[in-house]
Amino acid sequence: MTDDSGAISVDGKNVVIIGGTSGIGLEIGRAFARNGADVIASSRSEDSVADAAAELRDLGAETAEVTCNVRDLESVRNLKDEAEAALGGIDVLVNSAGSVAAAPVTEMTEKEWYQDIDVCLSGVFRATKVFGDAMDEGSIINISSMSAEQSREERAGYVSAKAGLNGLTRATAADLAPDIRVNAIAPGFVKTELAGPKLEDGSEFREGVDERTPMERVATPDEISGAALYLASDAASFTTGEIITIDGGYDRSSV
Repeated sequence: MTDDSGAISVDGKNVVIIGGTSGIGLEIGRAFARNGADVIASSRSEDSVADAAAELRDLGAETAEVTCNVRDLESVRNLKDEAEAALGGIDVLVNSAGSVAAAPVTEMTEKEWYQDIDVCLSGVFRATKVFGDAMDEGSIINISSMSAEQSREERAGYVSAKAGLNGLTRATAADLAPDIRVNAIAPGFVKTELAGPKLEDGSEFREGVDERTPMERVATPDEISGAALYLASDAASFTTGEIITIDGGYDRSSV
């Protein structure tokens, strides 16, 4: 249920973000911290985890430095145990770890294929299994992509994983209801440090994206984080199994 004001509030919530030390995941962590949540931002890199934790502390959040490899079930279990020890119960899990192999399907190696599937899809399964069993109630938010509904060149593994993630989101929403809500955010093109030169101002690819986007630009990470705040809050108490696309109205066909 929402409070009397209907406000979107995450104040006092305990949040774990897997893939939370860069890009969209880190910006979501910042947004939660600024709005009164305690946040653990995890990834495989000890240095990145330490840097993210320092920033979150500066924003007022309680946190802990815990690495996690979503391809390893025991690593996910350790993150859950460490998060519970540091914060108490977990209210929100954000699955934001990513992998993108850029190659035509005829040239993609099995290693590249399985890495995209394992990180972007099976990793979310592992995290949902572990945290869903530990959470009494709350919200799980998966970071999908508008690419799940597109024909994209040289992205067979990534597109397949994100399409599967949308299905996993809906299936786990049914499994974990009514106490735990599971939703996904599907961003369009977002300018992050991981996006590379293709989205730089003036690039040919970027100009094509801008032309086909009614908003005439790409997103910044903070324009994605607002949806995460909503989905984590009591304002979204009747929202589950949804895929929220944030793409500036982009035409969903091949670029």
